[in-house]
Amino acid sequence: MNMTKDTKKEDVKKVKDKSKSPSMQELMTKKENLKQATSFPMAGQIVEGKVIALAKNEIYVDISGIATGVVRGPELYDESGEFSDLKVGGSITATVINLNNEKGEIELSFRSAGHQKAWDKLTEHLKRGDIVSVKVIDANKGGLMLRLGQVTGFLPVSQLAAEHYPRVEGGDKDRILEKLRSFIGQTLKAKIITADEEEEKLIFSEKAALLDKHGQILSHYKVGDIVKGKISGVTDFGAFVRFGEGLEGLVHISELAWQRIDDPREVIKKGDEVQAEIIDIDETKISLSIKKLQEDPWKKVAKKYKLGQVVEGTVIKVNPFGLFVELDKNIHGLAHISELSSKLVKDPREIAKPGDKLQFKIVSLEPEDHRLGLSLKAMEKPKKE
Repeated sequence: MNMTKDTKKEDVKKVKDKSKSPSMQELMTKKENLKQATSFPMAGQIVEGKVIALAKNEIYVDISGIATGVVRGPELYDESGEFSDLKVGGSITATVINLNNEKGEIELSFRSAGHQKAWDKLTEHLKRGDIVSVKVIDANKGGLMLRLGQVTGFLPVSQLAAEHYPRVEGGDKDRILEKLRSFIGQTLKAKIITADEEEEKLIFSEKAALLDKHGQILSHYKVGDIVKGKISGVTDFGAFVRFGEGLEGLVHISELAWQRIDDPREVIKKGDEVQAEIIDIDETKISLSIKKLQEDPWKKVAKKYKLGQVVEGTVIKVNPFGLFVELDKNIHGLAHISELSSKLVKDPREIAKPGDKLQFKIVSLEPEDHRLGLSLKAMEKPKKE
């Protein structure tokens, strides 16, 4: 609250003189005047007035010529922000909290009236679906603390726009918090999705605001459309592609290529220019596929591989349930633990390690399901009777 430094001491003195206990004659005169003008304020009532003097931590107010009120101390705090820079002559709205304080003044509060005004305004924003500018003041592992006017709210991580979502390998919570803290001091565009005055619960969504912004742009796209874009980020679960007018979609790891991929970075990197097909649009979430624009190698697998055929393959991964084997660039097969030896195998690592080249027999072939079964056990020579 900015107080005018050059306020004359005489003004304050005059106001304080008025607050002295009035004589009986003055009270009778005042009562008669009130009958002719308007009713006297009541406790809890919201009144309007004009600032007549400013002092340190005190504001004196003329209430419609009926009485003088004072706003002081913690009651100067105004959540609505409406009276943050008052001057003599300025209009105010305040709540009556005491009709007669120790000095005989009417005690007023900006805090009570401001709180109501602030939450009424927030409720209006919610009803209208307004997109508001909010400042990030803090962060925790669950999201961002925001301020709108003088009211503090929360924006959960799940409600961040895709471009601001903390993409951290392995979901490291400390690194997620570090990324969220980088937003402190910034201003974001968001929508209010919850405004509960009783519980003082204010929740924002950047994602919902983005839906409004991109709604018209997205209406020009449909499932099956092919888009050109640039890889804007790579994570353990896939890659993000930025395209069109600020839109961004996700290519899940399973949609990057036809062959099995353990790490998206094996086939793609940030900055790569790609083409992808839209396979789903769910509000602001756009799912893309790169592999759909490539020929499915499994359609021709039956021409190259047959049941019972002996093939050479390279072990690319060892799992508790078997070996993943690369037969060629696009076709990978699985040698299940039960097919590794005629003897009991408890750990496939006893049989092979990544990089080993071994001879296998094809024991199953299911092109439609992209599955090919291999066996080392079938390569063992039968023992003589």
